[in-house]
Amino acid sequence: MSGMTIGLLIFAGLLVLLALRIHVGIGMLLGGSAGFLAMNGGDPSSLLFTLNHLAYARLSNYDLAVIPLFMLMGQFATHGGLSKSLFKFAAAFMGHWRGGLAMAATGACAGFGAICGSSLATAATMAQVALPELRAHGYSGRLSTGTLAAAGTLGIMIPPSVPLVIYAVLTQESIGKLFMAAVIPGLMAMTGYMLVIRILVTLDPKAGPAGEKHSWTERLTATLAVLPVMGVFTVVIVGIYGGWANPTEAASIGAAACGILAIISGGMRWKGIKESLMGTAYATAMIFMVLLGADLLNSGLAITQLPTELAEWVKTSGLPPMAVLIAILLIYVLLGCVMDSLAMILLTIPIFYPMVMGLDFFGMSVPDKSVWFGILALMVVEIGLVHPPVGMNLFIIQKLAKDVPYMETAKGGDAFSGFGLHAHRLF
Repeated sequence: MSGMTIGLLIFAGLLVLLALRIHVGIGMLLGGSAGFLAMNGGDPSSLLFTLNHLAYARLSNYDLAVIPLFMLMGQFATHGGLSKSLFKFAAAFMGHWRGGLAMAATGACAGFGAICGSSLATAATMAQVALPELRAHGYSGRLSTGTLAAAGTLGIMIPPSVPLVIYAVLTQESIGKLFMAAVIPGLMAMTGYMLVIRILVTLDPKAGPAGEKHSWTERLTATLAVLPVMGVFTVVIVGIYGGWANPTEAASIGAAACGILAIISGGMRWKGIKESLMGTAYATAMIFMVLLGADLLNSGLAITQLPTELAEWVKTSGLPPMAVLIAILLIYVLLGCVMDSLAMILLTIPIFYPMVMGLDFFGMSVPDKSVWFGILALMVVEIGLVHPPVGMNLFIIQKLAKDVPYMETAKGGDAFSGFGLHAHRLF
């Protein structure tokens, strides 16, 4: 049996394990182990040698220290009530419009994503804040849950973004460049989601009735409450891009600032600090478990030569570069139905990245193409998270809105993912 065949069987077996609800990290570890054993005639020595060195080689990477720090920023923001400040600020200016509270929830998700870096965490946190308000003001279940599921994806689009950090580590790309490149597409996505909400409430005015108008005093108070959060985002992003702080140092400053803000303005006490630390430890352990599994899987696939042979086949096949790219993007949409954004990036980048780098797109240089593909892949990963029938964000929102049938949430997410597919083709 050829290495190419073994690699394809490993990949297919992994998808079967995921369909059986095996944890993605465990599935990748099993797939990578199978690759080593199959290519070495069942001799476990190569596998044991790799396992012996893999954990230290991966976890000693200094760039990965930024992940728990960004996760801690999000935990402090959640337990310190900063998410509520973001929603109140957006609602103060847009709540009196038809569909305004849904737009405010979208803006608040974008703001929370600027200090979180996780799509699922953004969706879950903002749903707890915004969903009661949306339902109290008579918003339909479909619009409420669909909005929060789609807007939650801004958590990985608006920097800082954990999947972008992983992409940077896998491809040796600059984290700062990727973060800056994601800002404009993230703002475009936020604006586009608000436009979809406006269209939906125009077609069905009862879905998102207008709320009361806030006074300028209330708006000023809400603005002052959210200025520190905006300041943290500015310091982190400007610090990274300006060169006076590397990503880890900027994330350390951001985490410390969010902790102080949470204690001062949100009233977070020892219980909240403890929950933030434990939540960060749990999320980081899960991410690193997936990282280790992906490393072993990628090492096993590398032995089979699957990534190299696929890249060479694509390069010599004569297929138009855009046809290859469209196929890759469709695969991301389908994978989003069964796994989260981090798993998708870890599983596919080692295979797709060499393919894309070997093709010509609009005459771009390799460094520009590397950043471009990273942002494009992240944007399509967003779509997969809300694409029916099994988008991960849809399940997160469904658990919090048990009175809304799942199909209603899926239909709401479908409206936003349909916009996303069109917008990403333009991008």
